[in-house]
Amino acid sequence: MTKKRKLEKPTEPVRMLVADEQGWIYDHPELLLAGERGAGPEPIGVEELIPLPRGSDLFGCPGRHPIGFDPGTGKPAVMREFEGGEARTVAVFLAPAHTSCHNAAWERATESPMLPTYAYTAVGMADDQYWASAVRVDPDPRQDPWRFSLKKVKHAVASRMRDLSRNRVAQQLERCAVEYGCRAAQNYFLNRHEAPLPVSVACNAQCIGCISLQPDGEFKASHDRLDVSPTPEEVAEIALGHIERVPDAVVSFGQGCEGEPLLLGDVLEGAIERIRAKTSAGTINLNTNGSKPEVVRRLCNAGLDAMRVSLNSPRPDLYEAYFQPRGYGVGELVESLRIVKAAGGHTAINLLCFPGVTDTEPELDAVSQLAGGVSLDMIQMRNLNIDPDLYREALPQGTASHGRGMRWFMAELTERHEGLGFGYFNPSFSRAP
Repeated sequence: MTKKRKLEKPTEPVRMLVADEQGWIYDHPELLLAGERGAGPEPIGVEELIPLPRGSDLFGCPGRHPIGFDPGTGKPAVMREFEGGEARTVAVFLAPAHTSCHNAAWERATESPMLPTYAYTAVGMADDQYWASAVRVDPDPRQDPWRFSLKKVKHAVASRMRDLSRNRVAQQLERCAVEYGCRAAQNYFLNRHEAPLPVSVACNAQCIGCISLQPDGEFKASHDRLDVSPTPEEVAEIALGHIERVPDAVVSFGQGCEGEPLLLGDVLEGAIERIRAKTSAGTINLNTNGSKPEVVRRLCNAGLDAMRVSLNSPRPDLYEAYFQPRGYGVGELVESLRIVKAAGGHTAINLLCFPGVTDTEPELDAVSQLAGGVSLDMIQMRNLNIDPDLYREALPQGTASHGRGMRWFMAELTERHEGLGFGYFNPSFSRAP
């Protein structure tokens, strides 16, 4: 039998999906897919739909009734019951390198649990295949799920840990690779791409969507934070081994399984000094909130090559609503970016994207001003992992408006800023010796 070729664009109307209480997913025979980006349910144009990326995860969302469009009336319709129980919205958590263009559209039930820290993208069915409202923003295959064999990962972990059983960075990476399925940690053990260097147990922000710590217990973080900080020697051992084994290697402080690395400035500085005393190869990168410019300056002097600062928005009121920073603000992260740029380093922001907020005129202008003000090299278009209702409720009233789309957002910035790149991963970037 000839395998049916996968279509790149739907040839028929894309139908809404619905899940029952047992988790089974069905496509609706009549209602059409709706998405949400700031102005309530809306139809999704064919130009914004892509085949469901391989390795994505479908979720049935309890307490969220799906909304679709009635093809006869053109109006939205809510489905509250299905198969004698609750009708649940279906959303997709996209595979790496993809950015959401619409959130799933739903009506929240009176009694509804908080959703865990994932992104919830609109997804539907047509032509016997799934379609998601998304765009691939980085062609780099480094975290494409089909490149990871769990058998090979476990074998590589066991082999590496025989020599690093006492190294606390390696111990954390082992847990991340095997228990959490972290692609970055798995790549470290598979001797390719970027190696994470988790160091920090504490943070000076209290992000409402923190993926490693949720102290109030209302919903569980997706994984546990590093609990003991390593020494500079332990960090350097991991980094040097990776740089030696991997051409164009990247080693990065600041992972999802830790707090803010700038709070451990002495550890970072000592590790960088030890790495650069042995080799000028590889890219030493820092993922951070940029809260301590004076520490960033020390790290640049020690040999830091690149820095990526995470933010949901450069607008202070939006930034503070989500990050809840303690002892710093947007001004500090802007100054940190300027310091790295002045030192000849590569600068990027990890823009936590949310349809209906990121892809609006005010946000475009704010990001454009930041990019121009610090001569930014790159914007990483990462999805904000959070219950969408929780995020909307946390932002200042009136923030969410009718988004114009992530493709529009990137096209406008490209036109305004020559040389500004977009992506999802930290590039290899080494300064000339």
